[in-house]
Amino acid sequence: MLETSSRLLALLALLQSRPEWPGAELAERLGVSRRTIRNDIDRLRELGYPIEATRGATGGYRLGPGGKMPPLLLDDEEAVAVAIGLRAGRGVTGIEESSSRALAKLEQVLPHRLRRMVTALHETTTDGPTNTGSNVPDPEVGAETLAVIAAAIRDQHLLRFGYSAPMRPEDGPVRNDASAEFSDWPILVEPYRLVSWERHWYLVARGPETGAWNTYRVDWMTLKLATARKFVPVELPGGDFTSFVLRDVAAAGWRVHARITVHAPAEKVLSRINATVGVVEAIDESSCVLVTGADSLEIIAVYVGMLGLDFEATEPPELVEHMRTLGRRYLAAVATA
Repeated sequence: MLETSSRLLALLALLQSRPEWPGAELAERLGVSRRTIRNDIDRLRELGYPIEATRGATGGYRLGPGGKMPPLLLDDEEAVAVAIGLRAGRGVTGIEESSSRALAKLEQVLPHRLRRMVTALHETTTDGPTNTGSNVPDPEVGAETLAVIAAAIRDQHLLRFGYSAPMRPEDGPVRNDASAEFSDWPILVEPYRLVSWERHWYLVARGPETGAWNTYRVDWMTLKLATARKFVPVELPGGDFTSFVLRDVAAAGWRVHARITVHAPAEKVLSRINATVGVVEAIDESSCVLVTGADSLEIIAVYVGMLGLDFEATEPPELVEHMRTLGRRYLAAVATA
C-alpha cells in the first residue's frame, strides 16, 4: 500500500488522466478502501485542489476548474514527449520564449536519466529549415490573437476585425505579390472554427447579414474591440471545416492567383493534383483551365511545371513574363550542357 503522500500524488494523477472516476474504481486502483479515498479527497481539497463529487448510484469524483494548478504527473514517455515538443515549438509569435520557459521548468524536475535523454537528443540534433517548399517566409500569428478568436468561437460572440488582403480575382485584375493592391475593410462575422494548414492559420466564419461563409487568413486580420454580441450558430453546409478551407483557399486565399490553360482533359489534370490546389474547369475533351494560386510567382511556376503536361499561362501578366524568363534560363542551360 502506498504511503499517504505518495497516494495523494497517485490520486491526483488518476484524476488528471480522465474526466471522471467512480470512487470504487479509484479505491481499487490504489488498493485502499472507499473511505480512505474520501479522506484523501478531503486532504486534496484542503490543499486547494477543486475536486468535485458526482452523485448517483456509484458516486464519483472529477477535478474541477480553478484553484491551484495540480502538479503535472507525467510518466517517462510523456515527460520526454513534452520536452521534445517544447523544443520544437514554432509557428505562433512569442511561443519560442514561452516554450523555453516551460522547458526550463520541466527540465529542473526531470529525473536524471530522463534529463540526460532529453539533453542528448537536443545536443545531437540540428533543426533544418522549417519551410523548404516556398520562397515566402512563413506568416506568424500572435498567440494572443488566436486566443481572442478561439474565445469568440467558444462564447458564440460576433467578431470584428480589419482585413488587409490582396484583391480577389472577382475584385479586378489578378496582381502579383510584389505589386498587389491590398483591400482593407472592416468585417463583422460569426466565427466558427480555426484551421491550421500549410503553416498558415485560417478562420472559417459566416456573415451575420448575408449568411455567406468565408475563409479569412488570420495573419491578414487586425482584431478590433470585442463586441460581446451573441449569435445563434448554424451548421456549415457539409459540416467539414477543413475541406471548406482548402477549397476556399485554392480559389481566393493566396497573394497570387493564376489561370493556366492545360492541354489535357480535366480528368487527367485532376488525377495529378490535390483537389485543394486549385479549381479545374473543362474547356473541351482535350483541354481545361486550372485556376490556382500561391504566395509568389515562383511557387506557381514550379508547381505547374510539375504537372508534366503542356500548358499555357494566361493570367496574371507577371506570371507569363516570369515563365518566359524561366524558359530562356532553361534553354541557356541546355545550350551550354
